[in-house]
Amino acid sequence: MLEQLFNLVKENAQDAIVNNNAIPNQHNEAAVGEATNAIHDHLSQAVSQGNLQEILGLFGNAQNLTSNPLVENIVSQLAGSLSSKFGVDGAQAQNIASSLIPQVLEKFSSKTNDPTDSSFSMNDIMSHLAGGGGTRGVDFGNIVSQMRRGDGVDIAGLTGRFLSSNKGRLDDILGGFLEK
Repeated sequence: MLEQLFNLVKENAQDAIVNNNAIPNQHNEAAVGEATNAIHDHLSQAVSQGNLQEILGLFGNAQNLTSNPLVENIVSQLAGSLSSKFGVDGAQAQNIASSLIPQVLEKFSSKTNDPTDSSFSMNDIMSHLAGGGGTRGVDFGNIVSQMRRGDGVDIAGLTGRFLSSNKGRLDDILGGFLEK
């Protein structure tokens, strides 16, 4: 998933990064990597903290991306990275991140919800973000479809079911980091 996400960011970074004089050309690839990492890091963190509402909202209601707290956090991380790692002025870094991240996430959502595009699958994304433990019978693609139609979804029940089934896997991953 990470490579596919990197390619999606790269496809959408032409104006924000590649054609932007604020980011020297030799840093274009690294800046795309920073955007990819910011998206991946915050989505993974949201899963590990049980914030499925924010993730599912991202894929189920792409029109309201700017009101999603996840998007704000991703934009903030990317802006900070662009400033600290590539010397981009703070205001410019914020503008770059504010234009690129919603654009990429809208495309990410669109590709995930397009039945003719198999490059991203909601179930594969959620399994990856949970550490590869699978979705344990939760059909996230169907849930996102329900959300897009405006049908009610029991997010609390879903979160409990998904996270309890992946808890051992998440604990193994986090425990491995904490022991080092």
